Order: sequence, then structure tokens, then C-alpha cells
Amino acid sequence: MASLKEMRNRIASVKATQKITKAMQMVAAAKLRRSQDAAQNARPYAQRMAAVIANLAAGVSGPGAPRLLVGTGQDHKQLVVVATSDRGLAGGFNTAIVRAARLRIAALIAHGKDVKLITVGKKARDQLRRYYGDRILESLEAGSSPSLATAQGIAAKVLALFEDGQVDVVTLFYSRFKSVVTQVPTGVQLIPAEIGAGAAPINLNGSSYEDEPDEETILEALLPRNITVQFLSALLENQAGFYASQMAAMDNATRNAGDMIKSYTIQYNRTRQAQITKELIEIISGAEAL
Repeated sequence: MASLKEMRNRIASVKATQKITKAMQMVAAAKLRRSQDAAQNARPYAQRMAAVIANLAAGVSGPGAPRLLVGTGQDHKQLVVVATSDRGLAGGFNTAIVRAARLRIAALIAHGKDVKLITVGKKARDQLRRYYGDRILESLEAGSSPSLATAQGIAAKVLALFEDGQVDVVTLFYSRFKSVVTQVPTGVQLIPAEIGAGAAPINLNGSSYEDEPDEETILEALLPRNITVQFLSALLENQAGFYASQMAAMDNATRNAGDMIKSYTIQYNRTRQAQITKELIEIISGAEAL
């Protein structure tokens, strides 16, 4: 049985841990509000761009269609981009994204596809390196604050691989922020572009219009920008989901620490009382012997 000093040290250690988890919970709660607003504010732009691309793509076909829209005509070379956070202590947030990506990767490999990976976030790199280290082309950091520059850098690398003929299909995995308690691991195909996915049709109220320049030219400019927007939206969604998961995880850790403190305190008091009782018995016994 542990001595009273050892038990006091345990209680003090758990109390110190509880202070840290409580502080992390409060920080995550403060950052969650800003991250949630940023993720939600980015959605209308991404949805509107998807609607515009869907309407333009409806009038484009044949050999003049952009390659980002129709692809290479093959699907053998697959690129999977997995975006997580750089930090942990957020429950199963990062693991859920990686698990969804691993299922997709395993299915593609089972069908004989040539799969390559790009990881965005240290946690994606660390977890996927154990299983598919030889397939990782590049590992990037998500950063503490998602920005358009970060998304443009990722998109530029992906587009360069596609233009060089190294990939046929590009799929992005991230966590879509649904609520404070719910984050949904999501996979979305970026190349060839999935037309109509989440895109509401534009109501022209019966009028007609002509595009100037033509649809192909407009799509050539919009499709690369859309990929950048998709990456930026994914990073923002990930950040909101990370802080929500971290807040919940630190709240659970704080509660568990409180339960441990209560348990250790009861055990400490019982041990101390037992020692006092033992000493009293020894004193009384000695007095009676005299």
C-alpha cells in the first residue's frame, strides 16, 4: 500500500493535470467560436462556385472540355490527400479522418490502382506513415491558422502532379464540421470535378443568357480556383472540428481528474485514519501493560 506521502504526491499531481486540462478546455472553447464562424462563412462561397461550375459544365462536352472537368479518361493513378490537424489531445478527431482515408486507400489498392498520398497535418503524416510510408509523396503542415495562401500552395502541388500526368483522380479527405458534438469524416473527389455535388441550380426566372467568353474558357479559369477553395474550406472545417473535439476531450479529462482526486482523497483519509487508530491502540496497549 502506498504511503501517505506518496498519496499526497499523487493527489497534487492529478490536481496539477486538472488545472492544465481545464485551461486547455477554456482556450479551445474560445477559439472554437471564431473557427466555427470562419468555416460557416466559407460555405456559401464554395456552394455558389459549385453552382456556377455545374451550370457551365452542362453546356460543355467533347474534346474541348477542360481536363480538370472530364479527367484523363483513366482512373489507374489515384492521389489521396488526407487533411488533419497538426496537434492531438482532441479525442478521436484525427483518427476518424485517417480511418476513413485508409478504408478508401485499401479498397483502391485491392482493385489494383496505383495509389499515392499527400498528407496535410502532422497527425495524418504520423499515422499513415506506419502503413503507407512508401506511397507518401509529400507531407505538409496544416498550420495554426488556415489561410488562402496555404490552400493555394496545396492546390498548386496537386495541379502540378495532374498536369505532369502523374495522377488521374484526386480525392480529398477531411472532417466536415456539423455541430460542436458532431464532426463527419468526408471524402470528396476534386479531379475530375464532381459536378452538381452540393450545387443548387441557379434560378434564371425564365431568362436566357450567353457566356462571354465561352464556357470552356471560363471553366479553365474557375476549376483551378475551385480546387483552392475546396482545400481552404476543408482546412477551415478541420480547424473548427478540432477545437470542438479538443474542448470535449479536455472536459472529459477534467471530469475524470476530479473523480480521481475524490477517489485518492477517500483512500488517503482511510489510510490516515487507520494509522491513527493503530497508533492509539499501541499507546493504550502500552499503558495497560504498565
